[in-house]
Amino acid sequence: MIASRHFYPHESDKKIMVKKDRLEINNWTDELEYLNKELDYYLDIEDSMIHSSKLYQELHGVRRESALLLAALYRYESTLGKAIECDTVDCDAYYLNHHEKKRDTYIAFIQNYRNLKIRVLSQILLKASK
Repeated sequence: MIASRHFYPHESDKKIMVKKDRLEINNWTDELEYLNKELDYYLDIEDSMIHSSKLYQELHGVRRESALLLAALYRYESTLGKAIECDTVDCDAYYLNHHEKKRDTYIAFIQNYRNLKIRVLSQILLKASK
C-alpha cells in the first residue's frame, strides 16, 4: 500500500491543523455512514427475530441520532476553512474548542452505539439458543 502524504513542510501550522481536522471528520463521517448501514441490518433483525418494542425504539432513536450527528459533522466540515482566516488567539481557541466538542459528541455517540450493539447481539444469541 502506498502511503499518501497529507502534510508538507511549506504549509502553515493553521493549514496543517485544518487538514488534520478535516481528515478526522472524514473518518468520523465514514464510520457513521457504515454504522447507519449496520443499524438498518439490526432493525431488520429486530423486526424478524427479536420482536422487542423497547429495542426497536432504541435502535430507531440511535439511527435518528446518527443521522443528526452526521448532518452536523458535514455542516461543520464545510466551515473549517474559516479557521485559517483566524488572526487572534481567541479565534484559534474557538475553533480548537469547537472541534474538541465535536470529538466528544462523536465519542459519546460511539460508546452509546456500542452498548446498544451488545444488547442487540445478546438478544440474537438468546433467540438462537432457544
